[in-house]
Amino acid sequence: MQTREDIFEILREALVELFELEPERVSLQANLYQDLEIDSIDAVDLIDHIKRKTGKKIAAEEFKAVRTVNDVVEAVYRLVNAAA
Repeated sequence: MQTREDIFEILREALVELFELEPERVSLQANLYQDLEIDSIDAVDLIDHIKRKTGKKIAAEEFKAVRTVNDVVEAVYRLVNAAA
């Protein structure tokens, strides 16, 4: 899981699987809270899912700053490539 495209595909699959979203609703520009209706409990589930997939945890403070799917992709990208 190195490229942003790879991360986006894994994130899209997670959002579809965890929150029963239609894949076409999940775009890089989609707002997690407004467009995808993710709430704070869902966000915790998503952070946990990312941790299981990557072996690394996104800090809660960093996740509070994300608004769009692309923000999550960038946060995960920085996380997985910081250790590389």
